[in-house]
Amino acid sequence: MAMNKKVRILYLCTGNSCRSQMAEAWTNFLKGDRFEAYSAGVEPKGVDPLAVEVMKEVGIDISEQKSKSVDDVWDLDVDYVITLCDNAQKSCPVFPARTAVLHIGFDDPPKLAKTARTREEALDYYRKVRDDIKRYVESLPNSLK
Repeated sequence: MAMNKKVRILYLCTGNSCRSQMAEAWTNFLKGDRFEAYSAGVEPKGVDPLAVEVMKEVGIDISEQKSKSVDDVWDLDVDYVITLCDNAQKSCPVFPARTAVLHIGFDDPPKLAKTARTREEALDYYRKVRDDIKRYVESLPNSLK
Protein backbone atom coordinates (compact mmCIF):
# COMPACT_ATOMS: atom_id res chain seq x y z
CA MET A 1 0.00 0.00 0.00
CA ALA A 2 1.36 3.42 -0.90
CA MET A 3 2.52 5.55 2.03
CA ASN A 4 0.11 8.38 1.27
CA LYS A 5 -2.91 6.27 0.32
CA LYS A 6 -5.78 6.61 2.75
CA VAL A 7 -7.21 3.45 4.29
CA ARG A 8 -10.75 3.03 2.98
CA ILE A 9 -13.46 1.75 5.32
CA LEU A 10 -17.04 0.77 4.54
CA TYR A 11 -19.31 0.76 7.59
CA LEU A 12 -22.22 -1.60 7.11
CA CYS A 13 -25.42 -1.92 9.13
CA THR A 14 -28.97 -2.92 8.43
CA GLY A 15 -30.66 0.34 7.45
CA ASN A 16 -27.74 2.72 6.87
CA SER A 17 -29.85 5.16 8.82
CA CYS A 18 -28.00 5.74 12.05
CA ARG A 19 -24.92 3.82 13.30
CA SER A 20 -23.14 3.52 9.95
CA GLN A 21 -23.94 7.15 9.09
CA MET A 22 -22.44 8.25 12.41
CA ALA A 23 -19.36 6.05 11.94
CA GLU A 24 -18.78 7.38 8.42
CA ALA A 25 -19.08 10.97 9.63
CA TRP A 26 -16.91 10.50 12.73
CA THR A 27 -14.18 8.77 10.72
CA ASN A 28 -14.04 11.43 8.04
CA PHE A 29 -14.21 14.19 10.68
CA LEU A 30 -11.67 12.84 13.18
CA LYS A 31 -9.39 10.74 10.99
CA GLY A 32 -9.89 12.12 7.48
CA ASP A 33 -6.17 12.64 7.07
CA ARG A 34 -5.57 8.85 7.20
CA PHE A 35 -8.93 7.26 6.45
CA GLU A 36 -11.70 7.59 3.90
CA ALA A 37 -15.03 6.28 5.19
CA TYR A 38 -18.24 5.22 3.48
CA SER A 39 -21.42 3.62 4.73
CA ALA A 40 -24.18 1.40 3.42
CA GLY A 41 -26.95 -0.87 4.58
CA VAL A 42 -28.27 -4.29 3.70
CA GLU A 43 -31.81 -2.80 3.77
CA PRO A 44 -31.43 1.02 3.48
CA LYS A 45 -34.17 3.03 5.21
CA GLY A 46 -33.15 6.68 4.93
CA VAL A 47 -31.08 8.75 7.36
CA ASP A 48 -32.63 8.89 10.84
CA PRO A 49 -33.55 12.49 11.81
CA LEU A 50 -32.55 11.88 15.44
CA ALA A 51 -29.10 10.73 14.29
CA VAL A 52 -28.82 13.97 12.32
CA GLU A 53 -29.83 15.92 15.42
CA VAL A 54 -27.34 14.35 17.82
CA MET A 55 -24.48 14.60 15.34
CA LYS A 56 -25.31 18.29 14.83
CA GLU A 57 -24.96 18.73 18.60
CA VAL A 58 -21.25 17.87 18.24
CA GLY A 59 -20.75 20.05 15.17
CA ILE A 60 -21.07 17.39 12.47
CA ASP A 61 -23.76 17.85 9.83
CA ILE A 62 -24.95 14.57 8.30
CA SER A 63 -28.21 16.02 6.96
CA GLU A 64 -26.98 15.75 3.36
CA GLN A 65 -25.79 12.14 3.67
CA LYS A 66 -27.87 9.54 1.86
CA SER A 67 -28.87 6.06 2.89
CA LYS A 68 -27.26 3.63 0.44
CA SER A 69 -27.56 -0.05 -0.29
CA VAL A 70 -24.47 -2.20 -0.19
CA ASP A 71 -25.16 -2.73 -3.91
CA ASP A 72 -24.66 1.02 -4.45
CA VAL A 73 -21.12 0.90 -3.07
CA TRP A 74 -20.08 -2.51 -4.35
CA ASP A 75 -17.59 -0.98 -6.79
CA LEU A 76 -15.70 0.83 -4.04
CA ASP A 77 -12.26 -0.58 -3.49
CA VAL A 78 -12.20 -0.69 0.31
CA ASP A 79 -9.60 -2.06 2.68
CA TYR A 80 -12.04 -2.84 5.50
CA VAL A 81 -15.72 -3.61 5.84
CA ILE A 82 -16.88 -3.08 9.40
CA THR A 83 -20.29 -4.44 10.31
CA LEU A 84 -21.94 -2.52 13.13
CA CYS A 85 -24.91 -4.77 13.91
CA ASP A 86 -25.56 -8.49 14.09
CA ASN A 87 -27.95 -8.46 11.14
CA ALA A 88 -25.36 -6.81 8.89
CA GLN A 89 -22.76 -9.30 10.08
CA LYS A 90 -25.03 -12.22 9.14
CA SER A 91 -26.09 -10.63 5.84
CA CYS A 92 -22.71 -9.24 4.82
CA PRO A 93 -21.92 -10.13 1.22
CA VAL A 94 -18.58 -11.67 0.36
CA PHE A 95 -16.02 -9.04 -0.53
CA PRO A 96 -12.73 -9.56 -2.39
CA ALA A 97 -10.18 -11.59 -0.42
CA ARG A 98 -7.93 -8.59 0.24
CA THR A 99 -10.79 -6.79 2.04
CA ALA A 100 -10.76 -7.43 5.78
CA VAL A 101 -14.20 -7.83 7.34
CA LEU A 102 -14.57 -6.97 11.03
CA HIS A 103 -17.57 -6.86 13.34
CA ILE A 104 -17.84 -4.11 15.93
CA GLY A 105 -21.38 -4.19 17.33
CA PHE A 106 -23.15 -1.12 18.69
CA ASP A 107 -26.61 -0.82 20.23
CA ASP A 108 -29.44 0.20 17.89
CA PRO A 109 -30.59 3.71 18.92
CA PRO A 110 -34.06 3.51 17.30
CA LYS A 111 -34.73 0.19 19.04
CA LEU A 112 -33.56 1.58 22.39
CA ALA A 113 -35.57 4.78 21.88
CA LYS A 114 -38.82 2.81 21.58
CA THR A 115 -38.75 2.40 25.37
CA ALA A 116 -38.13 6.11 26.01
CA ARG A 117 -40.80 8.01 27.87
CA THR A 118 -39.73 11.40 26.50
CA ARG A 119 -38.05 12.78 23.39
CA GLU A 120 -35.06 13.82 25.50
CA GLU A 121 -34.70 10.27 26.83
CA ALA A 122 -34.80 8.97 23.26
CA LEU A 123 -32.08 11.44 22.27
CA ASP A 124 -29.97 10.24 25.20
CA TYR A 125 -29.90 6.74 23.66
CA TYR A 126 -28.71 8.22 20.38
CA ARG A 127 -26.09 10.30 22.19
CA LYS A 128 -24.72 7.26 24.00
CA VAL A 129 -24.28 5.31 20.75
CA ARG A 130 -22.86 8.41 19.02
CA ASP A 131 -20.26 8.71 21.76
CA ASP A 132 -19.50 4.95 21.73
CA ILE A 133 -18.88 5.14 17.99
CA LYS A 134 -16.67 8.22 18.46
CA ARG A 135 -14.54 6.33 21.01
CA TYR A 136 -14.18 3.45 18.54
CA VAL A 137 -13.13 5.79 15.72
CA GLU A 138 -10.63 7.51 18.01
CA SER A 139 -8.99 4.10 18.50
CA LEU A 140 -8.27 3.75 14.77
CA PRO A 141 -5.97 2.35 13.41
CA ASN A 142 -5.23 0.12 16.44
CA SER A 143 -8.78 -1.26 16.48
CA LEU A 144 -8.40 -2.65 12.94
CA LYS A 145 -6.33 -5.63 14.08
